[in-house]
Amino acid sequence: MDAIDIFFNIDVLRRSVPILLRGLGNTLMLGAVAILCGTALGIGISLVRLYAPRPLALLAVLYTDLMRALPVLVVLILIYYALPFAGIVLSSFIAAAAALSLVLGAYAAEVVRAGIQAVPRGQFEASAALGLGFWMTMRKVVLPQALRLVIPPHASNCVSVIKDTSLASVVAMTDLLKQATDAQALFANPTPLIGAAILYVMILWPLVRLTGWLEKRFGRACER
Repeated sequence: MDAIDIFFNIDVLRRSVPILLRGLGNTLMLGAVAILCGTALGIGISLVRLYAPRPLALLAVLYTDLMRALPVLVVLILIYYALPFAGIVLSSFIAAAAALSLVLGAYAAEVVRAGIQAVPRGQFEASAALGLGFWMTMRKVVLPQALRLVIPPHASNCVSVIKDTSLASVVAMTDLLKQATDAQALFANPTPLIGAAILYVMILWPLVRLTGWLEKRFGRACER
């Protein structure tokens, strides 16, 4: 048996495609949920760190430091395997979404914080002179300006989150990698794993290029 029949068996690939596509759908859904929840969490944590009373701000600092220090896999295992001892049982999807959201939230918080602090102080003073409240100032003045600095690094973090969805297979979630692993065992051939790798590249390569384009575009915008 030659290398092509072992690693790229067309018949095995054809039969495994429906299995892989089911896993791909779950992977994309998990990534979307984690990105939405993690982004919202990160914005909230950054505002707490910048503007909340000192005890809450210190808790926000502790949270971001811990979540950025812990590997995603460790967070996922703690949520899925440790919480049941406290009576909290989560499905594999919810556990994976929670772990990815918590970690992304920490990175997003730092990115958003840096973006807000880069907005000139005069913008806050001008908003106060116009009688705008805190939340109106953030929504109408500060966050739109910070967005230019936030989007490129946050987009890079989101790409990393989509890659990290492969860790969900550890808790038996039927994501793309888990389906590929099951198909590999079913057909006794590694071709489904190669197929999964190709699907990951097809999804993530354009996103990586998009991230590079955003960095250049918003970098030029900030220089003007």
